[in-house]
Amino acid sequence: MQQMIPLGRQSRQKVYPGVVSPTETLATGFDRPPRRQYRLLSQWVGLPLVLLLLLIGWQMLVMMRDYQSFILPGPAVVVERFIITAQSGLLWHHTSITLQAALGGFVLALGVGVLLGYLLAHLRWMERALAPVLAASQAIPILAVAPLLILWFGTGFSARALIAGTITFFPILISTIVALRGIPHELREMALISGATRWQMLRHIEAPLALPVLFGGIRTGLSLATTGAVVGEFVAGRAGLGALITIARGLFDTPLIFVALAMLSGMTLTFYLLVYLLERLLVRWEW
Repeated sequence: MQQMIPLGRQSRQKVYPGVVSPTETLATGFDRPPRRQYRLLSQWVGLPLVLLLLLIGWQMLVMMRDYQSFILPGPAVVVERFIITAQSGLLWHHTSITLQAALGGFVLALGVGVLLGYLLAHLRWMERALAPVLAASQAIPILAVAPLLILWFGTGFSARALIAGTITFFPILISTIVALRGIPHELREMALISGATRWQMLRHIEAPLALPVLFGGIRTGLSLATTGAVVGEFVAGRAGLGALITIARGLFDTPLIFVALAMLSGMTLTFYLLVYLLERLLVRWEW
């Protein structure tokens, strides 16, 4: 009668030094948490942790050096001033004006930057004609151009949005050109051989592959849009967070300056997070 072999001996595999068995690999994979969870955890926990450390360091500096509130106010003084200004409605009024100018300038820069970047990426003669002019324009400080724009367009929304769009335009333009130039030529040639039209190539090849790089320029542009809006308010604005900083500086109200700076930082951070979530939604294959 044939001798029965125990089940454990049948499933036993020969082990070689330095080689991991498939069973051991599967067990290790199930036991180890995915790296994606660690990355998401670090992204959502890292920001509050950094802000908390900054607040602690700020408070310790004020306590150690015994600064007066008109020189360097502590976080508690700034929060108290924030509550007073918010309850009076003054803070929201100035914030809404800066927000409108920043978003208006960003929309203008996004439309012009993406359109011109698309043309420069495909038309070499246009790039050779306009690239030196665009590069030289970046050497002119926005503070030198802002008074001219105020003089030509007035002190209203149009001038502030145009200043914000001017400082936002170049990063979006460059990211569009780099994104389109980075698409492999083989894909374009295969699409043309297959009979794809210009619109089909843009929709199915160029736009999806250019989005990851383009979103980098959008994040940078939104951060600069608030800067441009504040610059316009510094030059000739009667309202907005830039004007509020100017008023607080004349009154030596340093806590109010910190309140305005905190609102600007919060606005920029909100823009960044919204673009980040939109990128996660549209560019899923990159995550």
